[in-house]
Amino acid sequence: MATSISIDAMGGDFGPQITVPGTLSVLNETINVDFFLVGDQNEIERQLEKHAPVDRSRLHLIHTTQCVEMDEHPRRAWPKKDSSMRVAISLVREGKVKACASAGNTGALVMISKILLKTFPHVHRPAIISALPTITGHVNMLDLGGIVDCKAEHLFQFGIMGSTFVKYMEGIPRPRVALLNIGKEKYKGNRATSDASELFRSSKINYQGYIEGDAIFTSEVDVIVCDGFVGNVAIKTSEGLSKFIQQALRREFEHSIMSKLVGFAARPIMERVKSRVDPRVFNGAALIGLRGSVIKSHGGADAVAFSYAIRKTLTEISNDVPSKIQHEISAAAGAAVWFIQKLSQQAAICHPTASPITNLRKKSIPLTSGSLFGQASNAVTSLMKAKQPATWQNMPPAPRLRTPTVMSVILI
Repeated sequence: MATSISIDAMGGDFGPQITVPGTLSVLNETINVDFFLVGDQNEIERQLEKHAPVDRSRLHLIHTTQCVEMDEHPRRAWPKKDSSMRVAISLVREGKVKACASAGNTGALVMISKILLKTFPHVHRPAIISALPTITGHVNMLDLGGIVDCKAEHLFQFGIMGSTFVKYMEGIPRPRVALLNIGKEKYKGNRATSDASELFRSSKINYQGYIEGDAIFTSEVDVIVCDGFVGNVAIKTSEGLSKFIQQALRREFEHSIMSKLVGFAARPIMERVKSRVDPRVFNGAALIGLRGSVIKSHGGADAVAFSYAIRKTLTEISNDVPSKIQHEISAAAGAAVWFIQKLSQQAAICHPTASPITNLRKKSIPLTSGSLFGQASNAVTSLMKAKQPATWQNMPPAPRLRTPTVMSVILI
């Protein structure tokens, strides 16, 4: 069955110089995928001429007159209706393509994707997930910059979405999930992390507890959850450390004739290590929680790295990951509704004339007037701290509810 994806050809530090050859590399590997290159047609054509001959039967050019700069504020990027990024994402919304790949401005990509594609019900903002190399293979980490200030409910959503993403992208039945924290002890960490940990423990997620920063690259978990600020700092720090080690080794091996000989002898080993941690292989971060597939490539990626981001896009399409995430989020939301209703019924025994939400408050469960997950989060964590059983995820599956029904429960 044929599929199609849009490419933000003008995105990244180098634009068509990287995105066009990267796309052609994947084009030559596939037989049933159409590619829509979105951007300045003249610049794209110049790059295509350099790589002639090119099979044009599955390559489509869409001309745009605007471009989102890498340092441009997202609010200024949104009004550019004819930018390559916005048009490429619009193709996903219109159903003309299955997914979009871009190496452009991250903030603008998240904002435009959220506005055009929308998030699933109960999902506040899309999260960014990507793979990092480890001693035994790799680990998937989120959020890497989508939500800087997170509440416990956001971290819990990340766990649900990240676990589902890895389950279907990598074929792991029950991905192991851990929370990034400043220590493994239960009393360490901030309020959001502590409350999120209680939510994870009361759920069906294969939760492994806390993990510290020094164990990211040696861990034996499949998903690491953190807020966007911490995640972005962690990944940027790892990139900087990798460059430092490479430059330090190169200087030492070039220090003298003897060190050059040692370096020459060690070259096969160094090449093997380099291939294991090559960031190009892990390029491509997915924006999950959206009603469509969007993959973010590193802005400074070369053609090889960009081709890996496109391959990840195709894998997400073939596994229909967004709909799988929607199903899991809906199931969790249904369980949360049922949980709140059950607590309301229990509380009504003592206060039969009060509303369900009032009853919950009189039961010393502080509920916010915010999202459904926020209410369930507060309820679960309050009960856990009171040493009362709270396993709303382990209760029998609640019937699948439509969004208006869910909202009516919140607004009782």
